[in-house]
Amino acid sequence: MSKQNRDTHSSPLPAGVVEQPVHRPPQINVAIPDFLAQEVPVALVYNGISHVVMMASPKDLTLFAMGFSLSEGIIERPQEIYGMEVVQACNGLEVQIELSSRRFMGLKERRRALAGRTGCGVCGVEQLNDIGKPIVPLPFTQTFNLGHLDHALAHLNDVQPIGQLSGCTHAAAWVQPSGEIAGGHEDVGRHVALDKLLGRRAGESDAWRQGAALVSSRASYEMVQKAAMCGVEILFAVSAATTLAVEVAQRCNLTLVGFCKPGRVTVYTHPQRLIVNQ
Repeated sequence: MSKQNRDTHSSPLPAGVVEQPVHRPPQINVAIPDFLAQEVPVALVYNGISHVVMMASPKDLTLFAMGFSLSEGIIERPQEIYGMEVVQACNGLEVQIELSSRRFMGLKERRRALAGRTGCGVCGVEQLNDIGKPIVPLPFTQTFNLGHLDHALAHLNDVQPIGQLSGCTHAAAWVQPSGEIAGGHEDVGRHVALDKLLGRRAGESDAWRQGAALVSSRASYEMVQKAAMCGVEILFAVSAATTLAVEVAQRCNLTLVGFCKPGRVTVYTHPQRLIVNQ
């Protein structure tokens, strides 16, 4: 959204954004309205025990909790969560999750004291070995024609109503083989945006099994790991990948593609899933 459109926005504000007075040259002493993305502490509480606190946008939090639970290996399927409720806490929000007894026992055995931050997945991990959790290698069932990627890139902004106003969110979207975006989510945290998408995908139809994930950020090892844990075979990132992300993607058979711009990409691993029209 252009700067002018942001300043003249008159529709009801989407959840997760607030109006804030700001100052801009040349009239530096005159306050004008602008829009800021909200960032709040969100605690995921399993069977009454707080497991992690992440800084996130206060929307789609049950999808975040589902995706986080799947991508972190806390559960293997959505049915192992019996219920969820988002409630106000003293300094933020809590997602209270009712977990099956078997999964809760497993969580307690490997529970870590993790105080998460936007863009950081290592803070609080008790053992460095937890960073590279084992992942079952992915099968090779998906293909994607790179000629369809430009359409998805052109519409990635459509899933960012907060980002259109504030310029302050990351997006994660599911791209069908045709290049159409089936749906997507945004958040101030790129990992949280991906978790929301993975949580959404877990409850969708078979149409969400075919295709690839597209993220507006760089690809870190944790984003590759989360995608692979949820069975995603192809991950497109608008920005670069890290060395550890490439290492993890190679090991778990995920096709990792970075620097996705109109007409060009950089393929880091397993290019055999990709189709290029000559």
